[in-house]
Amino acid sequence: MDRARKPQRRKPGEGEHEIREYLTQAIARGALAPGRKLPTERELAEQFHAPRSAVRKVLTVLEVKGCITRSVGRGTFVADTRAHAAGDPLAAGGVDASPAQIMEVRLLFEPGLAELVVHNATASDFAQFELCLEKAEAMRSLEEFELWDSALHQAIAAATHNNLAIRISQMINALRQQAEWGTLKRHSLTPERRLAYQKEHRELVESLKARDGDGARALLIAHLRHVRRSLLGF
Repeated sequence: MDRARKPQRRKPGEGEHEIREYLTQAIARGALAPGRKLPTERELAEQFHAPRSAVRKVLTVLEVKGCITRSVGRGTFVADTRAHAAGDPLAAGGVDASPAQIMEVRLLFEPGLAELVVHNATASDFAQFELCLEKAEAMRSLEEFELWDSALHQAIAAATHNNLAIRISQMINALRQQAEWGTLKRHSLTPERRLAYQKEHRELVESLKARDGDGARALLIAHLRHVRRSLLGF
């Protein structure tokens, strides 16, 4: 008798399109309603016979685009845009912040995450950092690079395993999607600056992986000041 063959798990990178299409279509149709919990990474990997790294890439992209949210200890949920209408104080909808104001807050907020990451990050968090670095370095277009640039900063916030820090980071990222920010980024991001940003990101991740809180904080400050200088001239 022939034995039933187990479906072979795909190679890294395979299955991403199917997973992304399934989730985006389910969200668009309402099959996955706002606030609904998504299947776990393991469940999605088994459903599509794909490696968990492929699932993680898709979820990262959807999170950066604001389609889903992640909550430490609870799981991944379809983003509830109704929170804006309900007056959620941490929702970005209705907030009017200039690029200069965004950078002011980023310089105050993001360096302070370094110490939490050093104490709380897991091997999975560090793997997510590496994924964001690799994808950003491989991207050709500005939009794709900016997507994975944002994903890295969100991954750093997620690695704090502090829900409030993650929510604040999501709000800042939502503000970065505004048209004015994108215009400034397109005008300022030369090939030379992009390479410099990639180098700074690499150094930052290495410092976090070494659990060097002071070093990571200093690198984050220097990187954000470089971004501000490139965007705003000061």
